[in-house]
Amino acid sequence: MTVRKIQKENCRGVYGEIMATAALSTSIELRERYRLVRQRSLKLCEPLTPEDMMVQSCPEASPAKWHIAHTSWFFESFLLSEFLPEYEVFDKDFPWLFNSYYQSFAEFPDKRLRASFSRPALGEILRYRRHVDDALARLLEGEVPEEALRRIELGLNHEEQHQELLLTDVKHALFTNPLQPAYLAEDAGGQVETEAGADPMRFVSYEGGLVEIGYSGEEFSFDNERPRHRVWLEPFKIASRLVTCGEFAEFIADGGYSRPEFWLSVGWTTVQEQKWEAPLYWRKVNGEWSIFTLRGAKTLAALKDTSVAHVSYFEADAYAHWAGRRLVTEAEWESVAAKLPVEGNLLESGRLGTTSSPEQVVSKDGDGYRPSQMFGDCWEWTGSAYLGYPGFQPLAGSLGEYNGKFMSGQMVLRGGSCVTPTEHVRASYRNFFSPETRWQFSGIRLASS
Repeated sequence: MTVRKIQKENCRGVYGEIMATAALSTSIELRERYRLVRQRSLKLCEPLTPEDMMVQSCPEASPAKWHIAHTSWFFESFLLSEFLPEYEVFDKDFPWLFNSYYQSFAEFPDKRLRASFSRPALGEILRYRRHVDDALARLLEGEVPEEALRRIELGLNHEEQHQELLLTDVKHALFTNPLQPAYLAEDAGGQVETEAGADPMRFVSYEGGLVEIGYSGEEFSFDNERPRHRVWLEPFKIASRLVTCGEFAEFIADGGYSRPEFWLSVGWTTVQEQKWEAPLYWRKVNGEWSIFTLRGAKTLAALKDTSVAHVSYFEADAYAHWAGRRLVTEAEWESVAAKLPVEGNLLESGRLGTTSSPEQVVSKDGDGYRPSQMFGDCWEWTGSAYLGYPGFQPLAGSLGEYNGKFMSGQMVLRGGSCVTPTEHVRASYRNFFSPETRWQFSGIRLASS
């Protein structure tokens, strides 16, 4: 059975039940949010064949079919099995088969083997999703414990993370295919045919001082965004927009990948070992750079004014040194972003690729110039290591492994990307990856002291 057919059946079945009257207004809101998030995961799979959904093209990635299964596993394992009386696990092997990294929950297969999961078949995975959705509808029919409501919200944010990862992984899978097929055609909606050109890069000054960062509201946030705390910032400047493909091409042309003076020691070793010559998805075709996107390969000339993406922390840091600048710190970034609306080139735009800096977004107002592209386009590498905030406490139990166990050897990224759902990102959101990671939509914002 296809994803599209299952989706239509869901709309008639479980999603109708999910919208039934609930005793709590919070439950009603979660029902609608649940419906939209779960539908979007299936929608993202519609352009894919079952064969596409089996591909795992690099160690960081997972097959699309695994993402679809794992997001249901999360609700079953951490919510339904605990809060829904007499809940029946869909399959006794699924709790360990689709576990990702929760060591205290169950054993799990080596991540590198996920592409070998030809069984269970896609149809069985989709029936699993419906089983979980039906069960969650039953849970929400009555009064729901506050802890269960919190876990539903956590599960939805978890699924939004996997929606972004799914598109990131699909892009790499299609790129490694010798045919390099497009995920979506040019006319499939959301594509911007022409770019106005990047706005000139300016540097916006901030006085610094004692600021507060970290989440402080009443809505959802991850544990690594808390507690809110004070940080002292010296005066700083940050770039009004992200670095473009054309600007990064100048770094390449100036021998950036062959000049060790710009690179951290481990970064230089990585360049040599991995034989990097350009960002991921860039390759030379007849002497000219071609850049692979979710809508197929494009020339550098066509994308020169769009934000450069798929660079590692090492590449971002080397570019900053070459440019005579540095990367913004996460505290600097958040102190600026917290005053701006959460809007930009995010998943809902339908672009599924980076854009140029919008014209006149950096405009004079009562607060001075405002940097553009703070949300969307690319996750922005910061110069900050991923560590717990002062007083950080991970969640209890297996859920405590969600973020805290990774607070070593990772760097922080901020702001979301062109494949991040809008409701998923906020000024305090902390993403993190190891410094050699390139397969994510990650870019560069310069700063200086």
